Amino acid sequence: MSVERVAVVGAGVAGLTAALSFARHGIECDIFEEAQELREVGAGLQISPNASRILGELGVLPALEATWAEPERIALVSGTSGRNLAHVPVGEFARQRWGAPYGVLHRATLQSALLVAVRSNPLCSLRLGTLLRCDIRASIKAVSNKSYPLIIGADGVWSEVREQVPGAPVASFSGNVAWRFNLPQANIPEWLSLRQVTAYLGPSAHLVAYPLKDTTSINLVAIASGISSANVWDATASDAQHRMLMTQFGRWDRQLLQLLSSAGKPTFWPLHQVSTGRWQNGSDIVLIGDAAHAMMPFAAQGAAMAIEDAFALAARVSGVTSVATALSMFEAERTKRIARVRARGAFNRFAYHARGPIRLGRDLVLAVKPPQSLAAELDWLYGYRMS
Repeated sequence: MSVERVAVVGAGVAGLTAALSFARHGIECDIFEEAQELREVGAGLQISPNASRILGELGVLPALEATWAEPERIALVSGTSGRNLAHVPVGEFARQRWGAPYGVLHRATLQSALLVAVRSNPLCSLRLGTLLRCDIRASIKAVSNKSYPLIIGADGVWSEVREQVPGAPVASFSGNVAWRFNLPQANIPEWLSLRQVTAYLGPSAHLVAYPLKDTTSINLVAIASGISSANVWDATASDAQHRMLMTQFGRWDRQLLQLLSSAGKPTFWPLHQVSTGRWQNGSDIVLIGDAAHAMMPFAAQGAAMAIEDAFALAARVSGVTSVATALSMFEAERTKRIARVRARGAFNRFAYHARGPIRLGRDLVLAVKPPQSLAAELDWLYGYRMS
């Protein structure tokens, strides 16, 4: 028996993409969201070709291309000396090599484009202000008067749906904090390029900078160790926290320190992750995105993996008559992919935050690697296509 309607819990990037993906296969999708209105927190977002390719299939990409920036390269720079270490070409190169663009934009821009597409699709419905707790099936039926053959948990790292999956992943604080600055482009010094994503690498911390064309600003994100502030996504840093951040970057290049000092108080985003575990209950409930595999941002793939999950799940469910079989296939396929992305993120963290002799060795290796070689190492990630 084919699936005619599914329920999605959560209207973030994963949930909205799931709705559009199922609608693409002629399957109705009802989205249930706890918030009274959709207000996306966070700041900048990198959309790599593996994700933009899917957004193109869903008809969302043109709206993003009209407002986002496509950097020419991803540059790796020493945070202590300011010396260029290596770069990966993107821009037109990404379109040619991986068949899709690499763009940077504000997270709210992506969510807005997805939301417009969902609201204009007759197979999608969105119900805001819907609090679902305990028995998800019963809660959904109580508010909708409908039963669903499939319920999708796209409700983030603190997922309620995850409680319905035996052996599901467990969320925990990573020990790292993302400090976010948003600077008007008019205040940006000449040495900070607006044509690239720049990752400044330093001992036990790194800093990423790139332009946000849609907000005419520069997104700065510093990743360093820190303490959690309960279950919050972002909060304004106190004076003491700001001083702690500056201490962590105390030995960095003076220009970068001056930039951080003059940027005003950042917001801080405690980085949570989830362990490995089951993503589905073997019958009618499945997790996607951060609910299934929230990870550290060292590979800049959090949103991309959520987009891939949503697209892959819809393809699997539409292609088989048994939901249980589809969920098993989806989990087996995606857990392998996620494990590889996690491993890449762990490698990047080791390389970006290297100290002492390891840092020197890293710099020597990067110095002899041509851009084309570094790009080839990303073919499995950026060139990925659903089988």
